[in-house]
Amino acid sequence: MDPTELRASIPALDRCTYFNTGASGPSPRNVVGAATDFLERHAFEAPAGDGPYEVAFDALTAAREVVGGHLGARSEDVAFTRSTADGVNLVAGAIDWQPGDVVVRTDLEHPAGTLPWDRLADTHDIEVRVVETDGGRLDMADVKAAVDEDVRLVFLSSLTWSHGTRLPVSEVVDVAHDAGAQVFVDAVQSVGQHPVNVTDWGADFVATAGHKWLLGVWGAGMLYVDSDAHDTLRQTRIGYRSVEDPSAETYAYHEGARRFEVGTTSPAPYVALAEAIETIKGIGLDTVENRVERLTGRLKDGLGDRLLSPRGYESGLVTFAADDPEATAERLAREGIVVRHLPYPEAVRASVHAFNTEDDVDVLLDAL
Repeated sequence: MDPTELRASIPALDRCTYFNTGASGPSPRNVVGAATDFLERHAFEAPAGDGPYEVAFDALTAAREVVGGHLGARSEDVAFTRSTADGVNLVAGAIDWQPGDVVVRTDLEHPAGTLPWDRLADTHDIEVRVVETDGGRLDMADVKAAVDEDVRLVFLSSLTWSHGTRLPVSEVVDVAHDAGAQVFVDAVQSVGQHPVNVTDWGADFVATAGHKWLLGVWGAGMLYVDSDAHDTLRQTRIGYRSVEDPSAETYAYHEGARRFEVGTTSPAPYVALAEAIETIKGIGLDTVENRVERLTGRLKDGLGDRLLSPRGYESGLVTFAADDPEATAERLAREGIVVRHLPYPEAVRASVHAFNTEDDVDVLLDAL
């Protein structure tokens, strides 16, 4: 499949000019078809065949292998969640917080990466230390100043939802680990845009999801937990899927990240996720990046001084100023052009993916 074929496979694009993949990507027919085909097989055939549980677990195992390969991780270090926010909360709830513990985060984080720590500050008397940034850029000197011996966890995005900038994850990991802190990365804006290798990052935890740039369906989140990080957690959630043998007299959690998976869940979103990953893989991330770089360059040239994102290519997220960003997004929607109004910075964001075209970019610029 090439970008032209990808575009033709997405029914939503027949009805609008879509620039909001950073919020939720429009799914291709084959991705939705993978989910519906599985649902039919699971409901209609499995009860009289191998059984619904075996069919479901086989599907989850196969999807986990695909996800692990895409993230550069062992499949056993990946847990399936419902979303990025779900993954963040699972880890936040498994850390044995003590009063005075510190979480360091940037001021660029999505609410999924701020609200759990704010809540812990209320319930467990932890400190949330915010590193301020400028134009979507993180100054490593500020990171080093913020990360001291009291810091338990550093949280950051690999790619910012506000500016589309890539943050220096590996450098932050080195600083945090030297101080004895763990690192949690929100990678939801990265997967499907450019190669992600969580092992190379060296982070302890990475949460992401498949419904944005991978063009999957809602409900398929992914949580990577480094094999050495499990022993630092205080697991409280438990169910038949999180233990080695649910019938054993003494329970034992799974060795890897599967201990976060508690009970019965539909494999359909994860079957679709695997299909989405294979679709992007078939196009090639190099092709995706090259096309997005060219299209965002065209958009940025047309925006001129309104551009708030970096002039050079870093991602498909292009943030720009408007007199009334919320009203602008609403007006564009009425004209069949889907963008996103951002609360911080107060601006409009266009998400450019490989299915977009030069004509799409020109339609947006003309409407502006």
